[in-house]
Amino acid sequence: MLQTSNNMNDKVKQLFDSQLIHWPLAQNNYAGLKTVRQKSISFEGFDLIVQFNPARIVSSGAKVDGKSIAERKCFLCEANRPAEQEAVLFKQYSILVNPFPIFPEHFTIVHQRHIPQQIKPFFGDFLQLAKEMSDYVLFYNGPACGASAPDHLHFQAGTKDFLPLIKDYHALKTKNALCFYKNNSCEVFRLDNYLRTVICIESSDEFAINDYFIGLYDTLQGTQLNEPMMNIVCDYDQGKWYTFIFPRETFRPWQYSAEVPEKLLVSPATVEMSGVFITPIESHFDKINKEDICSILTQSSMKFDIN
Repeated sequence: MLQTSNNMNDKVKQLFDSQLIHWPLAQNNYAGLKTVRQKSISFEGFDLIVQFNPARIVSSGAKVDGKSIAERKCFLCEANRPAEQEAVLFKQYSILVNPFPIFPEHFTIVHQRHIPQQIKPFFGDFLQLAKEMSDYVLFYNGPACGASAPDHLHFQAGTKDFLPLIKDYHALKTKNALCFYKNNSCEVFRLDNYLRTVICIESSDEFAINDYFIGLYDTLQGTQLNEPMMNIVCDYDQGKWYTFIFPRETFRPWQYSAEVPEKLLVSPATVEMSGVFITPIESHFDKINKEDICSILTQSSMKFDIN
C-alpha cells in the first residue's frame, strides 16, 4: 500500500505512477491510449468525441446477464485481481488503477466487500470521494446501464477535464439550463437541448445534495424494486459539488445487436452520456455519424418532466 502522503490526490497519483512502472499490462494499455484515433462531431453549441479504443472491448462487449455473471469469478474482488495490482485505501474502499483505460488517468474504486452495485446507501461515500479526489472527476455506472461488474459495488474516477460534459454545462448553462428547484443550500438544473437528459445538483453542502438525490432517486424508482437506471458524474470544484445525473431509458441501443452493416458496438455508460463515445471496433469508429449518435442517445436517455 502506498501511504507517503495524507492527501488523497497525491496518494492516487503516486499509485498511478508506480503501477505504470511495475505493471506491464497497465503500462502497455496507457501507452496505447496515447495513440488512439479520435474524431469530433459538432452539434449546436457543443461537440461530441468518438474514440477508437480496442482495449475497451473488455467492457463494451461484456456479458452482464445473470448467467454470465454467476459463471465467472468477480474480477474486482481482491482474491481475483492481478498480483501486480496495488491499492490505495479510503474507508471501506480500495482505489485501483484501471488497466483498460479511457482517461489518461483512470481509477476503479472498489468496495472491499462483494456486494451488489447500488448507489442509494453509498451516495454519501461517493460525494466524499469526489471531494477527496478533487483533481479527478468521479462517476458511477448503474448495474443495468454500464457497469461491467454489476455484482460488485464500485465507482470510477478519471482525469478532470476529459469529459466534455462539465465544460459544456458551464458554457451552456445560461442559455439552456432551467433551474427547477432552489433553497438556501442547493440549486437543481435541467440542461436542455443536449440530446440527452442531464440533471445537475449544485451545492457546497453535501447533506443537502444527498437529501435531494435520495428524493430524486425515489421519484425515478417509483414502484419498481430495482435501482432506477442512471449514470452519475460528480465534480468537486472550489468548495462546491456539481453532481450530474443521467436518467436512463435503455442500456444498449438496437444498433448494438443489429446485423452488419447497421451494427455499432457502442454500449452507452457514463462516459458516452458525458460526451465521449467509445468504439472498440475500427470499422464502427469509421462509420458512426451524427445521425447514429442522435439515435443512440435518444434511445438511452429518459425524458424527465419537471412537473
